[in-house]
This record gives sequence, structure tokens and C-alpha cells, in this order.
Amino acid sequence: MTETHLSDTKFTDLDIHADVLKGIDETGFEYCTPIQAMALPVALKGKDVSGQAQTGTGKTAAFLIACLNQLLNNEPKESKKKNPVRALIVAPTRELAIQIHEDGIPLIKHTDIKMGLAYGGTDYDKQRQVIEKGVDILVGTPGRIIDYFKQGVFSLDALEVIILDEADRMFDLGFIADIRYLFRAMPEPSERLNLLFSATLSHRVAELAYEHMSEPEVVKIEAEVTADRVEEIAYMPSNEEKIPLLMGILKKANDQRCVVFINTKHIAEKIEAWLNANKFKCALLSGDVPQKKREKLLQQFKDGNVNVLIATDVAARGLHIPNVNFVVNFDLPTDAEDYVHRIGRTGRAGASGTAISLICETYAMNIMDIEEFIEHSIPVEREIGDLLFKDPEKPDLSQLRSNRKRDNSRDKKGARKDTRGERRGGKPSSDKSASDRPQERREKGNPNRLPRKNRNQKQGSAKTPEQREADKLVALEKRKNEPQQKRRIPLRGRRDIEVPAIG
Repeated sequence: MTETHLSDTKFTDLDIHADVLKGIDETGFEYCTPIQAMALPVALKGKDVSGQAQTGTGKTAAFLIACLNQLLNNEPKESKKKNPVRALIVAPTRELAIQIHEDGIPLIKHTDIKMGLAYGGTDYDKQRQVIEKGVDILVGTPGRIIDYFKQGVFSLDALEVIILDEADRMFDLGFIADIRYLFRAMPEPSERLNLLFSATLSHRVAELAYEHMSEPEVVKIEAEVTADRVEEIAYMPSNEEKIPLLMGILKKANDQRCVVFINTKHIAEKIEAWLNANKFKCALLSGDVPQKKREKLLQQFKDGNVNVLIATDVAARGLHIPNVNFVVNFDLPTDAEDYVHRIGRTGRAGASGTAISLICETYAMNIMDIEEFIEHSIPVEREIGDLLFKDPEKPDLSQLRSNRKRDNSRDKKGARKDTRGERRGGKPSSDKSASDRPQERREKGNPNRLPRKNRNQKQGSAKTPEQREADKLVALEKRKNEPQQKRRIPLRGRRDIEVPAIG
């Protein structure tokens, strides 16, 4: 790890509360990152900040330090409601909320500040009990926070600090209506400290800051869209070569820590099966994995028990996992901005890393938008023959979660079951004699036509050509003598006669 990502500003040079400085010192940090050096002097004076910096640059520590300093230097406001919280930190994803809480624990070690968590998927009653006992800082996701708020578990009328992390992601996930609902329950913007941080400050985020903040100072760290310390490389395999190429890359990495990003859960499960069958230590992190299991898998990855994390974009933001050596975009993201957040999982806090992208037949068109967004081209290595994993063990893909839905109307051999009795509410028929009887197959076409077996049998003596011709003449004469039927008028009418259309 290098120190080039740090500024010349020390934390001790800033007007930070002494108890917070003790926590900073114990974490081993001495110098601020650029976003911290620019945002903290403003926030420590009690002025609102709207900050932009790329992922992995210390935005979390910046707003946590500013929040703690504000709470420790001011007396709590009076509230007529139950369990008022002094600070609220809202994150778009559960993993990010958990990460913020973990980063805040060492900073509050020498203070009386209490932190609580509120995120969906698990521990509903446990989280509620902690909040009911009283917390100063509540960290969570919008859905669970609003749930507890509407039940009166806590109140926001005495709020002193509101922090929005990854505000642009709030828009992407459709949380802005919830955020505005929370803002309306808080004191006026001038009566609280408002901190907004994001990797990108779009027009929507700027409008949100203008509406719900008190003349915030915009702090931007102008840098390359992708960090210089992240080496980018791409390969161009066919769809059939992608999995062997991925396994070849992982084998060459010699158990280095890697995150593999996938676009769909089905492909993620497929890759997990292939890697497990070929003795790679991997874990799958997707949206349908239960929350407790997700936390357990992440901890195993952080502890080094698993060296490959297969993830959908649920893990692209907010996860600070140290020493991730490289990232593999197995599928190129459809959103160019997601590419930046994906490769931001490596090369964090001054470390170096590698970002490998597989430009396949399915997602090849996405590379143009990605290179336009990052404003440079990604080097492509076209020779992949030496990297392909040789003779991989094929897994049983029928056991994947997405392939377990079986047709109950068929037995194990694929034959259709007799479920007519079950549909009528009774038991299936057990009359073997009825099922063993051969059933005559109904003839298609004209029902008056003779059966096939009788079609070639001679009925009477064969007629001569002269007799067949005479029969035709008799039939024609008979048709002429029949009275003519009235001509049928078409639905749309005929010439010069309009008939209204039906339907």
C-alpha cells in the first residue's frame, strides 16, 4: 500500500473533538485523504457539505467524524416524543449500512455515543429492541427506517445531523420518495447539519441538495473516473470460452482475493457450480441470498476462508473489503457507471489492483458506452489459448436453484402422469384394464371420411372412365336445376353500399 492517496493535512491539525481523535489514532490513521481534507474543515464548522469523490477515498470516515464532532460539541435538543435520535445516516443497501456501522464503532469507543442499525432481511425484533433502548446515531436503509418510524419506535423532531451516503444510488433504486418523506419529518434544514456524499453528483442529486439542505458547500475531488492504480485489461472470448477462461485466470492468480461480477443470478449460480466442481473456494452473493447468509459469506471472504466472491451488482457499492487483488467483469455491465463502481472494489485506500473484463458475444456492445464514460479505451488481449482451463470437471447443473422447478405432471422418466382424477378433486385412476385398452386415434381433417384401414378396400365393382364421366354430367345437370341461393353480402359491404363494421 502506498501513501500517495493521502493529503498533507493531519487529523490533529483539524478542530476535532479529543475523544474522536483518540479513536482515529487507534485506527492508525494520521493523514487525511483529499475528500476528508476538503470536507472536514467545512463540516466541523457546522456548515452543510455536498461531497463528490470516487469510491474508496474515505467518504465514510469524513461524514462519521463530522457527525460525532457535531454531537459531542452540542447539547441534545429537547423532544416531546419518545426515543429521539440525534443523527440519522441513510444508505441505499444493507451491506453499505452494515459497513458504515462497523466503521463507526472504533470512532465512538471513547465517547458516550450509541449507534444502532436498521436494515431489512433479518433481526427485526432485535434491531427494534436496541433502538427502543435509545440510540444517538441510527444507521440504516430507507425501508426499515420508515417502518420503525411509523410505528413510533423513534422520533426525528430533535434531529441534529442527517447524512445521505451514495445519494445517486438512492435515485437508481427508487428510494427518493422515502427520503423526502423522512426529510419532511425532520426539523428545518437550517436547524440541522446536512451532509450528502456520493461518487457522482448528478443534476438530480444537486436538486435534492438544493431543496433539503441549507446552502451546502460543494466539495469535489477531480480525478480520473477510474483510479490510476487500477490496471485495466480485457479479453474477447466466445460465450463457450468464458467459464474456462475465468477458471484459467483464477488458477493463475494463485488464491489471490478476487470478486467476479455477473449480471444475472442464474449465470452466477452456474459459475458457482463450475468453480465448486473444480475445487475453487468460492461464495455467491446475490439478491435472493438470505441476509444472515450474505453476512456470513462476506465475513468468510474478508477472513480469507473464501478467495473468490461471485456477486451481482448488489456488492458493487459500499463494500470495503481490504486486499482485493483483482476484479473480473464476467459480464460487462449494461450501465457504464456500474463499471466504475465494480472495479472500485480493488485498488482501495492507496492499494493497487487489476480489473479484468470479458468482452463476450452477449455484452460486447456495452464496451462502447463504458469506454466513452471512462474517457479512455481498455487494452484488449486477444490471445487467450494459454489461459483457458484445460479439461474442467463438469458440474450437475440440474441442481441449481433456478433449475429446480420440475413439471409435476411428469414422472422421473419424463412420462406424463395421469392426473385427471386429481384435477377433479379425487384420486388418480387405478383401473389398469382401462388404461391398457388401445384407444382409437381420431382422424384429422374431414370427420365423414372413411377410416384409413377401409380407404383402400374396393366397394363394388370398379367404374370405367365412361361411367365416371356420365356421373359428372348428371351431377352438373342436377346443380343447374337447383334454385340459386341469395348472394351473401360481405361484412364490409359491396360497392356503393356501406355496411357498418362490427367490433
